[in-house]
Amino acid sequence: MATASPHHYHFNIKMTCTGCSGAVERVLKKTEGLSSYTVDLDGQTADVYTSDVSYDTVLEKIKKTGKEVQGAWVDGEVREV
Repeated sequence: MATASPHHYHFNIKMTCTGCSGAVERVLKKTEGLSSYTVDLDGQTADVYTSDVSYDTVLEKIKKTGKEVQGAWVDGEVREV
């Protein structure tokens, strides 16, 4: 069985404090199948790398934190949030 191509998901997320960025980090840490991720409070972004988890799944997990996703890109292409 062929392995899925790796993807880079980039999210602009309204985060105003370390509690906000911590909530996003916690949900990403619990998400199985991610190759890696970074959450940047100053830049108000999260970058996710995976071959196994869909964009929609990651987006919904971030939204469940209550943080506002203001924009997103998948492999450099703008996506709906």
